[in-house]
Amino acid sequence: MNAWKNTLARLLAAALPLALAMGPAAAQQDYPNKPIRLIVPFTPGGVTDTGARVVADKLGARLGQTVVVDNRPGASGNIGTQMVASAAPDGYTLLLGFDGTLVINPHVYAKVPFDTLKDFVPVSKIGDAVLIIVVHPSVPAKTLSELVAYSKTNPGGVSYGSAGTGSTPHLAGELLKARTGANFVHVPYKGGGQSMTDVVGGSLPMLYTAVAGAYPFVQKGQIRPIAVSSAQRLASLPEVPTVAESGVPGFESSSWIGILAPAKTPQPIVERLQRELHAVVQSPEVRERLASLGISAMGNTPAEFGQQIRADLAKYDQIVKAAKIRVD
Repeated sequence: MNAWKNTLARLLAAALPLALAMGPAAAQQDYPNKPIRLIVPFTPGGVTDTGARVVADKLGARLGQTVVVDNRPGASGNIGTQMVASAAPDGYTLLLGFDGTLVINPHVYAKVPFDTLKDFVPVSKIGDAVLIIVVHPSVPAKTLSELVAYSKTNPGGVSYGSAGTGSTPHLAGELLKARTGANFVHVPYKGGGQSMTDVVGGSLPMLYTAVAGAYPFVQKGQIRPIAVSSAQRLASLPEVPTVAESGVPGFESSSWIGILAPAKTPQPIVERLQRELHAVVQSPEVRERLASLGISAMGNTPAEFGQQIRADLAKYDQIVKAAKIRVD
C-alpha cells in the first residue's frame, strides 16, 4: 500500500508542473473569451477618443468579443495610463497610448506613475495625427516665412495656443521656434476646444493643433492655414505646404496613437492583437475614417512601434531640456 501511495505521489508531483504550464497556454489559445477593455486616458469626443472608437468596433468584430472603450481622463493622461500599467497582463485591459503621455510626460513632469519602457509592451501603432499651424485672418502673414518675420517685428511676438504645456503641439511649436528664431509665445490651454474658439474669434492669433480639429474652420475660411508638420502634403489640404517646404528642411512633427498592453502580457496574445489590429487599420473603410480625422493609418509590428517609442523618448528629452519645460 505504501509503495502504491509513493508511486501516486510521484505521478502527481510530475503532473503538477505540466498542469500549471497548460493553464496559461490554454488561456492563450482561448483568447479572448470575454470583453476587452480599452482604456483611453482622455475625455470623450477628441481626436484620440474618436480614433480609438473607430478601431475598437472593428477590432472587436475580428476578435469575436466586444472591445469596450473606457475613458479615464486626468493629469494629462497619466491616470488612465497608470491603470493599465498596474492591470493584469492577460490581454483584457489595453491602453490607447498617446505620444504626449508616454514619451513627453516623463520629461515634463517631476514624476509620473509609470515607466513607459518597463510597464508596457507595444502592440501596434494605429497611426500618426498630422499637426497644422493656423492663424486668425487678421494676422498679416500667409506663409511660414512671413509669420516668422512678423513675429520678430511685432511687439511682444506672436502668441500661439496648444492643447497644454508639454503637449505634442507645444513641443512642435518650441522646436519650430528654435529652428527659425521666431518670437512665438506659448499660451497653454486645457484641451483643444477653447483654443480653437479663441483663434476663430480672434483673441488668439495663432494655434498649433491637430488637423482634424482645424479642418472645418479652414474650409469655412474662419482661420488661415500656414503649414502642416507632416513629411508630405495632405490629400485633404493639398494647397497647404509642409513646414519643410516652407523653409525649415527636415522638419517633421506628428502626434501618434497606438495600442499597448501591460508588461508581461503573453507573446501569443500580443501577436494575435497585432495581426487583427493591422487588418483593421489597413481596411479601406477604417483608413478612410482615420484619414478624415487627420490620422495616417499604420498598423506596424510591436518591434517597430517599440523602436519609435524609444527614439521619441530620446528626442523629446532634448526638446524639453532646451525649452526648459516643466509641469509641477
